[in-house]
Amino acid sequence: MPRFVVASAALVLVPFYVLCTRVAADARSRDEGRDRILAVVGQDEGAELEAELDRAAERHASLVGTMTPAAATVSSDAARLARRPVLDAARRLGATVVVLDRAAAADDTIVEQVAALHESGEVRVRTLTLFYDEWLGKLPLSELERVALMFDIGELHRARYGRLKRLVDVAAGLAGTAALLVALPFVVAGNLAGNRGPLFFRQPRIGRGGRPFTITKLRTMRPGLETGEWTAVDDPRVTGLGRWLRRTHIDELPQAWNVLRGDLSVVGPRPEQPHYVEQLSEKLPFYRLRHLVRPGVTGWAQVKYAYGSSELDALEKLQYEFWYLRHQKLVLDLKIAGRTLRHVVGGGGR
Repeated sequence: MPRFVVASAALVLVPFYVLCTRVAADARSRDEGRDRILAVVGQDEGAELEAELDRAAERHASLVGTMTPAAATVSSDAARLARRPVLDAARRLGATVVVLDRAAAADDTIVEQVAALHESGEVRVRTLTLFYDEWLGKLPLSELERVALMFDIGELHRARYGRLKRLVDVAAGLAGTAALLVALPFVVAGNLAGNRGPLFFRQPRIGRGGRPFTITKLRTMRPGLETGEWTAVDDPRVTGLGRWLRRTHIDELPQAWNVLRGDLSVVGPRPEQPHYVEQLSEKLPFYRLRHLVRPGVTGWAQVKYAYGSSELDALEKLQYEFWYLRHQKLVLDLKIAGRTLRHVVGGGGR
């Protein structure tokens, strides 16, 4: 292209990108100012809530104050008129949302104070579970066991959704197979040049109903080093070509065959190895609930949380996976697929 075209494009696009960045930052600042959170929760939960809002909130908000249920309660009828810690703190801090954990929601004196705020139109009130659900897109760890019993799963309980999801999976599987056929000659050439060994990597995983299946990917590690242990970011076992395959997610393309066979869905919980399933099922409440649906090539936990390499990470991801099971619908699946595509195009790795 002529140099004046390149220069003109830069003069137009750079200010436009700066403007978009400032608009986005201003919108986030306005959202955080509009949703000012006062949380009546335990001390550990308060610290976790602040970290969650900073890390991966679905709706931006700022935590302006926390207090424990013990500090928020009022001990006697006579004291209620003089001491109203939650009501006073909410007004002093300009809170717009008050969040109550299970202990706070069970205390009549705390509920009475919050009711006064709600009736005046000053604040919205949420239980901790509902706040996590709406603002963070996950279920809180402290409520995981109880909440896991109390929702329908779209893939099981809504037949129309299940059929539509399978049709989308088949279409995506066919498209993925076509993409694999195009990419395969280049991967073969790359293997011959700097990644000698088997082209494919196969590994047992646990699928729907707890049934094992074999997942297929393009090999990204040096031959003989796929030990089945947790894989870390920048894993030294990954070859140079393998690192590129992972960064572009081309190594995932053979899973299109698993999708067509019905082992996998495009969107769902991550399929884990059998020995990890056994370990995690013993330690995490209702872990096997995730096996009521097909596992996915991508999923809500994958787009919301960094790469997992420990049991603590698995527990964190389980909170997102249960949220996905609770809200399963085609619009959400498309949203997850869109975020994954944006991540891939942006060069995100694993």
